[in-house]
Amino acid sequence: MNTRLGVLLPTNRSQWDDARRLVDFGARAERLGYDSVWANDTLLGPRVEPLAMLAALASATERVTLGTATLLPAFRRPVTAAQELASIDHLSAGRLVVTVGAGFPGRSEIEYAVSEVPWERRFGRLDDTVALWRALWAGERAFHGEVLRFDELPESTPSYRPGGPPIWLGGASPSALERAGRLYDGWLPYPPDPADYRAGLAAVRRAAAPAGRRVDAALFITVLVTDDVEEGERQLDAYCRATYGLPYERVRTIQAMVAGPAERVAATLAHYAMAGAEHLVCRLAAPTLDTQIDQLELIAGIGR
Repeated sequence: MNTRLGVLLPTNRSQWDDARRLVDFGARAERLGYDSVWANDTLLGPRVEPLAMLAALASATERVTLGTATLLPAFRRPVTAAQELASIDHLSAGRLVVTVGAGFPGRSEIEYAVSEVPWERRFGRLDDTVALWRALWAGERAFHGEVLRFDELPESTPSYRPGGPPIWLGGASPSALERAGRLYDGWLPYPPDPADYRAGLAAVRRAAAPAGRRVDAALFITVLVTDDVEEGERQLDAYCRATYGLPYERVRTIQAMVAGPAERVAATLAHYAMAGAEHLVCRLAAPTLDTQIDQLELIAGIGR
């Protein structure tokens, strides 16, 4: 495949015994030829915070893109987050990609509550936050959005790259597709059918066309390489129940997931690549850091 290949770091506390080994995991991914390493974000369950994780990886790697998949900006003060992201952009010499989202109904409301941010108008708040970041990185000293308004802003850390790191959007609702094309630099969804991915990407590009914008096309997919398909799906079920409290049969109707021999996994990845995905971000459905490393090496072998 000519697509870029990335891997999600196993930052959940249940998956590691020594958090410093996660830095070694990211460096190993770079040595194995992966193009990117990603960290996700949630307040539901203990884990290594994603921006701290990427800051640690900035000096431990030299080539790979460092990304969030997905960052929930509502959990952070927006001006502080702009400085944190600009700092990682500098520490990595411009290798940061920031995928953002607004959370999941039925799951994220408590995260908003403890962050003291209203659940209402969350999409407008998200778009304003991204616009505010870009304004701060460009040196602007005021911002007036639909939800966020600041008459006076302090001088902020500029980004390493003019315009700031690329900011991608997660999600595949009709409104998300339109906003991804109109406002964001990339799109990172996880539709369970390549045909849905193809249709969504076409909608994103239609929304981007009037402004002549180029939107990067990526996919988030959960994978597990195993000789036996049935055993692989049993492991996916255990992973889904541990991660979401939901059975695999339910999660697979929402998210892209595949388990089985290397040939089956490779074929699924290829189907998404043919549907237009230029960057595949793989979440490894293995329960421990050691089994994640085994999967890391197996996926590296089939992702090329």
